[in-house]
Amino acid sequence: MNNAMPPIVYVIDDDSSIRSGMNLLLTACDFRVRTFGSATHFYQTEFKDEPSCILLDVNMPGLSGLEVQENLNSRNSHIPIIFLTAYGNISMSVRAIKAGADNFLIKPVQKEDLLFAINNALERDATARKLRALSEDIRFRYASLSERELEVLHLVVRGKLNKEIAYELGNSERTVKAHRSSVMEKMQVSSLAELVLIATQLKILDVDSPISNRLSLKKTN
Repeated sequence: MNNAMPPIVYVIDDDSSIRSGMNLLLTACDFRVRTFGSATHFYQTEFKDEPSCILLDVNMPGLSGLEVQENLNSRNSHIPIIFLTAYGNISMSVRAIKAGADNFLIKPVQKEDLLFAINNALERDATARKLRALSEDIRFRYASLSERELEVLHLVVRGKLNKEIAYELGNSERTVKAHRSSVMEKMQVSSLAELVLIATQLKILDVDSPISNRLSLKKTN
């Protein structure tokens, strides 16, 4: 039995009839819905990191929808945004899409078009969530390496042989093999190709100092 909560749709629109209509429609479609009459009310709410998207009116008193989008981008928000407007134009839609909007719909929007846009946004959000979770997991594994293991990792992914690594680090080849085995175990990989792929994802193949790189990665966590 799946006990997961349904996705939540945040509706930000100064028109109370729009908010009411969206609430009725989306609730009937098994979404959770929260409505806000202005960006100010929206910002006063604390949000959980959960599957969601925003239906955002463009023209509102106070902050416009485009300004709300800019503000959310500055906060590194990952919530997909679907713009709704009765007064859209090409330049406005291009600006919104370039800034990361998921869609730009013109009111009155057909139910099928709205649900299609919402489901697409939520699907992309789910994919992005999985990628972020994987990235965080990889960073956690990387941070678990000792300084010597970190040095070995950087040399291994650059194609160095065990004897070359031993010479460069002043260790025995047996010690390097032990460190290499530990690296593979902690990074949860079974081949050099997998390790190189992770190193590419971490963007460490072109970094000279493994220690400084690990510190910079930790600062971004």
